[in-house]
Amino acid sequence: MDEKKPAAFHSLMLERQKGGTITGIREVISFDEKEILLHTEEGKLSIKGEGLHVKHLDLKSGQLSLEGKIDSLTYLGRKKDQKEGSLLKRLFH
Repeated sequence: MDEKKPAAFHSLMLERQKGGTITGIREVISFDEKEILLHTEEGKLSIKGEGLHVKHLDLKSGQLSLEGKIDSLTYLGRKKDQKEGSLLKRLFH
């Protein structure tokens, strides 16, 4: 039987574009020195930059610490903004 974890709090703390700490991490999808792609409580999060490294990862507590020059943080398909089906489908269903 699958037990679901209660929803974790998601937060981001950026330290002068040189690293930071993120909570509410469910999974690290991929990472290299230019991009880290995460699945968070708020959807997928893309972190782009240079020399990116995961310093600490604890999936049990949902925490990740990273270092490197961070150029952008982008949420891809936020969980709260996702709609069920197209507008026409919702209107005429």
